[in-house]
Amino acid sequence: MNRATKFIAATLGVIFAISGMSHGFFETLQGNTPTNGLIINAIHESIRTWPHGSEAAFTIIPNFLISGLLAIGVSFAIIVWSVGYLHTKHGATVFLLLFVLLFLVGGGIGQIPFFVMAWAFATRINKPLTWWRNVLPNEIRPALAHVWPWTLAIGSLLMLFTLEIAIFGVVPGVSDADQKLSIVFTSLISALVLFILSFIAGFAYDLQHQHAPRLRTAIG
Repeated sequence: MNRATKFIAATLGVIFAISGMSHGFFETLQGNTPTNGLIINAIHESIRTWPHGSEAAFTIIPNFLISGLLAIGVSFAIIVWSVGYLHTKHGATVFLLLFVLLFLVGGGIGQIPFFVMAWAFATRINKPLTWWRNVLPNEIRPALAHVWPWTLAIGSLLMLFTLEIAIFGVVPGVSDADQKLSIVFTSLISALVLFILSFIAGFAYDLQHQHAPRLRTAIG
């Protein structure tokens, strides 16, 4: 098993499940009321803390309370699956299906490119990484292998910061709503780039450790 790849994909699963839970929580606060459409705002205008803090979502459930409860339940299932079962035979497939279900019940729209990316990389958890072995030169693998924990940590913090701004609109030293929105998009794109780099560096780490057992056997 490619442990770094699994850990990175699982981390993304947990982070975006938390995002789904936050959408679900605010949807439940709107109570047993109709959604009046497929595109909804998870946060009702009466409790928004800043103009852009609406948390848009898509849902096929025509009721805020039910949609919110389902989003919370599916998010919890994603966390459990990401941590405990992502490395299993059909782990990546179930991971993707759970996130698609989360999207359909009001878990948020902005996370789509992230969970699709996480799924694509998660399909490599139990693979030999042959293509990446050819793409990543031996010379850069050792250095790259040490990078993934840092890029993952920074990307995760940026993603959580983005989620905080999207909900509460709190940015130290910034009061203009449009500037805050620009920071949201900048942080979101930066997190995406760092997550991609984390997976590539994680592949380098896993390739290094794939070689290690063979080397020990040959020496022995």
